[in-house]
Amino acid sequence: MNYSADIKKTPRHFLPADFEITNWESLHPYLIQLEEREINSLKDLEQWLKDASELEAVISEDACWRQIKMTCDTENKKLEEAFNFFMMEIQPKVQPYADKLNKKLIDNPFTKELDPEKYFTYLRNVKKNIELFREVNIPIQAELNVMQQQFGVISGKMTVEMKGQEYTLQQAAKFLEDPDRSVREEVFHKINKRRLEDKEEMNKLFTSLINKRHQVATNTGYGNYRDYRFVELGRFDYTKEDCFQFHEAVKLHVLPLVNQIYEAKKKKLGLETLRPWDIEAEPEGIQPLRPFKNGNELTEKTIACFEELKPFFGACLRKMKELGHLDLESRKGKAPGGYNCPLAESGAPFIFMNAAGQFDDVTTMVHEGGHAIHSFLAHELPLTGFKEYPTEIAEVASMAMELFSMDKWEVFFDSPEELKRAKEQQLERVITIFPWIATIDKFQHWVYENPNHTEEERADQWLTITKEFSSTVIDFSGLEEYRRYGWQRQLHLFEVPFYYIEYGIAQLGAIGLWQQYKQDPEKAIINYIKALSLGGTKTLPDLFEAAGLKFDLSPAHINQLMLFVKKEMESL
Repeated sequence: MNYSADIKKTPRHFLPADFEITNWESLHPYLIQLEEREINSLKDLEQWLKDASELEAVISEDACWRQIKMTCDTENKKLEEAFNFFMMEIQPKVQPYADKLNKKLIDNPFTKELDPEKYFTYLRNVKKNIELFREVNIPIQAELNVMQQQFGVISGKMTVEMKGQEYTLQQAAKFLEDPDRSVREEVFHKINKRRLEDKEEMNKLFTSLINKRHQVATNTGYGNYRDYRFVELGRFDYTKEDCFQFHEAVKLHVLPLVNQIYEAKKKKLGLETLRPWDIEAEPEGIQPLRPFKNGNELTEKTIACFEELKPFFGACLRKMKELGHLDLESRKGKAPGGYNCPLAESGAPFIFMNAAGQFDDVTTMVHEGGHAIHSFLAHELPLTGFKEYPTEIAEVASMAMELFSMDKWEVFFDSPEELKRAKEQQLERVITIFPWIATIDKFQHWVYENPNHTEEERADQWLTITKEFSSTVIDFSGLEEYRRYGWQRQLHLFEVPFYYIEYGIAQLGAIGLWQQYKQDPEKAIINYIKALSLGGTKTLPDLFEAAGLKFDLSPAHINQLMLFVKKEMESL
């Protein structure tokens, strides 16, 4: 299989090459043209689909750039206004046309002649969008799009002082790896106290988001936002009951392993009690892993690592570097978190993250790099709608890359001892992330099933669920207040509701691919590429099958994968 990272912007045939969205008036005529065009044959329909897809790509990419620029600099009012203008003035006017075009497609007699093999998932999504569309929800959704970004604005301002210097919370987190326990404890309290300063603002924001989301759901005829959102996210292949089963499996088969990991950590550090600020620490005399000095070094080392794995993978990142599609280092005024943003027309996506020189940043970079490769592989698909793949397979792309790339981490770590530590930490994280995924997911089910809860009830419920999935080895005494608001640090709750169980489902897929990789690296990478190249043209179980995986959330399957990871950890 030959793939090229020399990605080309999709050529335009319907829109002028120099067309840009400046206002609604510039865009409107093209939507009218699509709405009014006659479709008298299958050939006409296929051309119409291509033209609609081209317009969709241009609109999507315009919105993406506005968001990217704003998250890179949350203090720039102009960038925030440009984003808000799109969300309040353009997006709401596009939506009714999107609905009309969806109906025009479904009602057209020639649609029945489209190849079902090729168009099944695409048409299923179109029908779902028709089913969910309500004119009354347009202004609410526009407000939601703007309000959700406030999380980044509030968080982007948070800094703490350590050793006489100001740090963003992402940068300050590196002190949690300090061998001096008093330094770790100090920074832990500073970070948490700083978050609590904005707890009222975060609470108010979240309550407003819940109310508006609930309104969207009831306007569409759903009893709660959870049931609406499952349909909106296209969760055709699993149910809320599967999520509940996943939560139980985590308690049953993952928490015991997590406890073992933390017992070993306590012993290694020679501590009587393990506190939350000890989790990232190394014993006295062992320096924390510092795999790179700056964003450029992180880029170059990741490219080298990917090239070793498969030259095409490295070439994808190099292309993004050339295009200036990387913003990796943490700084004040930058939104928190990390993401890979696909750009539907350009093809080469954009990676945004907050690197501070830690080992964690390496896993974030290879994770987002996996997403980026997915974008490259799906770019050649003929319609924008074909490139909209399920988030569960998108996260398999990124999480499998974390595990594949471990094989080539020598570029980051000079000594065999450091490399072993890095792999140990990575595999520990593969396991310890599951309880957090279950916590966030279970919390969201409760929040939206009980939309009229008070802030007090929300904090109580969060604490109850947190305790349910917490390790019994860690001593949290005296930290109740921090814990009650722990949910406020999770971006997804604010910006992409219900997006979290995907990480759990995908981690199972990633472990499965890594199992294949351990037996036959070449075959595993071929399966990986094969599945990702399909974009969203197949159902989720079919995409898993293309990767040589089983789509299975049962406790037995989860247990089997956990035992495999445990064995790999022991063999280090």
